[in-house]
Amino acid sequence: MEDQQKKYLWWQEGVVYQIYPRSYQDSNGDGIGDLPGILQRLDYLQWLGVTAVWLSPIYPSPMADFGYDISDYQGIHPLFGNLDDFDALLREIHNRGMKLILDLVPNHTSDQHPWFLESRSSRDNSKRHWYLWHDAGPDGGPPNNWLSVFGGSGWEWDETTGQYYYHAFLKEQPDLNWRNPEVQKAMLDVMRFWLDKGVDGFRVDVMWHMIKDDGLRDNPPNPDYLPHMSTYEQLLPVYSTDQPEVHDLILKMREVLDSYPERMMIGEIYLPIRQLMTYYGVDGRGAHLPFNFQLLQLPWEAPRIAASVDQYEGLLPDHGWPNWVLGNHDQPRITSRVGCEQARVAALLLLTLRGTPTVYYGDEIGMRDVPIPFAEVQDPQGLNMPDKNLSRDPARTPMQWDAGPNAGFTTGKPWLRLGAGFARENVKAQTDDPYSMLTLYRRLITLRQQEPALMTGAYAPVYSDQQVMAYLRGSEGQQRFLIVLNLSHRPAYFNLKDPDMQGTVELATAPEREGMTVGGAVSLAGDEAIIVRLN
Repeated sequence: MEDQQKKYLWWQEGVVYQIYPRSYQDSNGDGIGDLPGILQRLDYLQWLGVTAVWLSPIYPSPMADFGYDISDYQGIHPLFGNLDDFDALLREIHNRGMKLILDLVPNHTSDQHPWFLESRSSRDNSKRHWYLWHDAGPDGGPPNNWLSVFGGSGWEWDETTGQYYYHAFLKEQPDLNWRNPEVQKAMLDVMRFWLDKGVDGFRVDVMWHMIKDDGLRDNPPNPDYLPHMSTYEQLLPVYSTDQPEVHDLILKMREVLDSYPERMMIGEIYLPIRQLMTYYGVDGRGAHLPFNFQLLQLPWEAPRIAASVDQYEGLLPDHGWPNWVLGNHDQPRITSRVGCEQARVAALLLLTLRGTPTVYYGDEIGMRDVPIPFAEVQDPQGLNMPDKNLSRDPARTPMQWDAGPNAGFTTGKPWLRLGAGFARENVKAQTDDPYSMLTLYRRLITLRQQEPALMTGAYAPVYSDQQVMAYLRGSEGQQRFLIVLNLSHRPAYFNLKDPDMQGTVELATAPEREGMTVGGAVSLAGDEAIIVRLN
């Protein structure tokens, strides 16, 4: 009964919904989404059942990397509105009982940020050591072999002061020197600014990049590099990322959060699962939710996914709370990765696994990656490596609200083109369709939020093979649920060895199955998943 007596926090019980603000709702006809537009759609989010909204960056920025190059951490880009618009949005989110999570980008600034303009003005400027400046190597080239995620060297020569500065991403995104206590204080004050406004938490961008090897040692070659991969992956970033000292910085960030009631921190971390676990921190004093991207990265195969879920559950520290992600602004959409039918199975997986789920805007209506002609590509990752097909634009296209002009997103010209099928795949068309993806998502979220077993109950594996994975949710004293997923296109069968494991289908990807009795042998059609309320 201990599990039922435990108090869970909002970020453990809830469902996070990621909004890419440029693409959600435009209120003024300029073709770019904005904060007043998001405010117009809060009733939809409340209807859908999500409990927390995460906004990708909305700060002033030259937009070299669409907001991840910040020139002022304490303002709002005019494209999105102003601080009054932000305050109004935050107030209305809270009035609906929801929470707001802001993107925090602490690894780098824009090269137009006043800090960097000062830093590059002269070698003896007081902010020189706020960034990573170094002399040329012995051959006159960069100090070491570190690469940029977006292609080419991670070092940029500055003619004015005769040194290189390091940028893990674009040259317009110089990395901050987090070994400098002044930088630490400035960024912690940024957190306090937004927390004082009432923001409920932060998603911390590229958390594992925040501190680098002080000796500037060369990264080793990647023995598994293949030609189709990003040029960044030619080397293993063992000295430019995931340094032990990063955990000291995360602890300081956590201390700021803990000085406010019930605030939280998500960490963006693309690392192998054992390394990811270290970001929970000693005694749980790290990130509340180090993002778990396994469902984004693994082949969509039942044995691999079942094993990864079990491994993740087994590695979680006692104080660690799990989380799951199917899509985000950096990765191809789930529908494009696994197909429309399996995307329904994926929704059921996401919303029944133990832990906090994050839904990427548009996935709830089955939006797909939209082919963007090269002449229209805007993403710097795609522009810098044109032969690699690495643009992130296809997964960032405008939200499809209705069958009207520009899918109801804007009265102007959308900043990215819309999917050709938006007249069929949109919120309005799917709202009252009992078989739609939107209806499935809404029903799943509703069931999850109504049933403690699905919200916070224990997880136990039941079965997996080449097609099926099955697991139980529920702790002692709770209603228990059996979840069975067919991750293949062919019919699948398995036998429930436990004679007590009988019940009724509560929710299914094929609604016709609902109400049927399950016990003994379980048979599933291809691309089918069911939630069984056990007797």
